[in-house]
Parts: sequence; structure tokens; C-alpha cells
Amino acid sequence: MKHLRTLCLGLAVLALTACHQAPTSSATTAAVASVNGVPITQQFYDSYIKMMSGGRTAADLTPSQRAAVLNILIRAEAVAQHAEKIGLTKEPHTQAMLELARLNILEQALSNQFLAKHTPTEAQLQADYNQQLAHFPKLEYHARHILVKTKAEAEKIIQDLDRDHGRNFAALARAYSIDPSKANGGNLGWFPLSGMVPHFSAAVAKLKVGQITQTPVHTRYGWHIIQLLGTRPMKAPSFAEVKTKLKQDVENKQFLAYANSLTKTAKVVTYLDPTTNKLTSGVKGTPAMPAMPAPSAPAANTTSAAGG
Repeated sequence: MKHLRTLCLGLAVLALTACHQAPTSSATTAAVASVNGVPITQQFYDSYIKMMSGGRTAADLTPSQRAAVLNILIRAEAVAQHAEKIGLTKEPHTQAMLELARLNILEQALSNQFLAKHTPTEAQLQADYNQQLAHFPKLEYHARHILVKTKAEAEKIIQDLDRDHGRNFAALARAYSIDPSKANGGNLGWFPLSGMVPHFSAAVAKLKVGQITQTPVHTRYGWHIIQLLGTRPMKAPSFAEVKTKLKQDVENKQFLAYANSLTKTAKVVTYLDPTTNKLTSGVKGTPAMPAMPAPSAPAANTTSAAGG
């Protein structure tokens, strides 16, 4: 079933691709097969092979591979025709999925066309790098913790730690912590503060190296006892190391700005009130959007419950 869904998505993309290609000759519009009178064109067949094989052509395939492709397309067309015949295209969920596919495919096609004409310059990439660098964390932290379900249990563990001056931290973590890090004595390794949930990060930032939180720290995961083991400067990646990612980021921002300009010039009437989730008589324009947060630092490389 999953394979068939993947195939259908591939066919949907191809259908759009075929619509945006230059006018074709009778050779490319000739049918390679038909199903109940509906043709499968040479262009569609060739496009499917190109997309699914990473740019290869029908001539690059063996006879058995070409036969397999043809059978896949024939079967897909037969299945689609039967689905339409029994009324599945009239079902609300199916209609919603078809519309969503249409929106996604057309957006991707427009994005491809737009970005082909608006390649980010080196100066734009450098500016984006400098902006992200300004938000890059200056320090990373090394800590360990003990996570328990109740505040009372956490307070008792803190008392045990105080009696032994924290030397039994790892042993208590292995004995009582419900976090996967218990296997390592609660050790979380190195992480930026932005890689952890807010209350946990705030508590870590207040500690001096070697200190243990004297009151339990509550997060959505439970109650934490935290010890800071060390801090060190966090080295930012070089421009060259992240250039590919920067190009993707700038392209995304460029296309988003372009899409927003199209939305701004469109005649929009909004009937749903997002605040009440109720329909209204309609207001002009799009709903107000909350402010975008500042770019976040890389997440901590940890599977602990303390992670953000």
C-alpha cells in the first residue's frame, strides 16, 4: 500500500511537470498504451522514467525495465479510473487530499521557476551568515542530571547529595533517574542552552562549575537535579562549512517573500476567526500572524528528556 501511494505521488508530480513543458510534437504525445480508451502518452512515460531513475531515459533501460515501467503506469491508470468510477473522488477526504496535492505541486513548480531566476549572490549568503552568527551561542555547557517523577523524591536526593558533597551523583542517577541518561550516571554531554527546555537551561545558566541545584527544577518531563560539570567556548561553523545550508535558507526566504507579495496583491476575504475558531461574515485580508522568533541555535545532540 505504501509503495502504491508513493507511486501515485510520483505520477501527480509528473502530471504537473507535463503541463509546464514546452509544446510537444506528435511523437511525444503519441500513446505508449491506453486504458479503457484513456491514453498514456510518450511524454508522460518518458517523464516518469526520468524522475524515478535520476535522469535516465527509456533508451538507458533494459527491455524488461521498460516493460515494468509500462505495467506500473497501466496499473496506476486502471486503479485511478476504478476509484473515480466508484465515486471516491466525491468523498470529502479524497477531495481534500487531491486539493492539497494540487497546492503543494503548484507551489513547488513555481518555487523551482522563481529560484532558477533568482540565484542567491555571495553577498546575500555572507549577510545571512553574519545574521545567524550574531545569534550563535557563545558557550556550551557540560552537565549531568537526575530526573524523577515527584518534587518530594527530588528533594530527598538533593539531601543525599549534600551529605556526600555530590560525590554520589552518578550512583544516585543510576539508581533513581527515569531518564535514559541514567546509564551514563546522568551525563548529558556538551550542549548549548537553546538545546534544552527553557526551565532546565535557565537553571544551568545560574550554576557555577561543580554546583548542584539546591531546589528541584520542574519541566514537562518531571523534576530535575542538575550539576554543571563545565563550560567552554562554542566554535561557530565557518562560512564554507555551512554555505550549502545558507543557500537553502536564503532561497527559502526569497521565495517566502515572493509568495507573500502574491498573497498581498490577491483579493483575500477571511471567514474563519482564528481566535474563536468560528466562521464570520468575512473580513478583508489575511489573519494577523505572531512575530517570528529569532533564529535558534543548533539543538543539543542528546536524546535526554532535558532536550528541547
